[in-house]
Amino acid sequence: MLSKNTICLWYDNDALDAATFYAQTFPDSAVGAIYRAPGDYPSGKEGDVLMVEFTVIGIPCVGLNGGPQVKHNEAFSFLISTDDQAETDRLWNAIVGNGGQEIECGWCRDRWGLSWQISPRALTDAVTGPDRAAAKRVFDAMMTMKKIDIAAIEAARLGRPDA
Repeated sequence: MLSKNTICLWYDNDALDAATFYAQTFPDSAVGAIYRAPGDYPSGKEGDVLMVEFTVIGIPCVGLNGGPQVKHNEAFSFLISTDDQAETDRLWNAIVGNGGQEIECGWCRDRWGLSWQISPRALTDAVTGPDRAAAKRVFDAMMTMKKIDIAAIEAARLGRPDA
């Protein structure tokens, strides 16, 4: 049963594949109900998977197989806060290694075109912290990265860019 507020994500015809990948990749994630079309529709036939309920790290979502006319863009992304470099690497590598694409500043795109921000808490804490000079150094360091390197972020925070 859908939650009061559920994120609806449009897919061409592979919402179930995407939901399954997310459930296998992210903690507290699962595939729920699968709804099949009761009749033919513009991008599918009766009996095709029409919608899939799933959660991504506890966030309720539904994937809608709506066809190729609508594409994902960076106006929507999942922001995943990671606790360490191992978690950052695991999630980033899972997305990029499954047909995804590296972007920059901790952003990547999965093979279905959905954007993800894999952002270590250390980065967020440093950029939003009270030391504005350190925040600027960290921000400048981040702007040169694709996947976030926590050791380089910490070195920039401390003013040791060559560390």
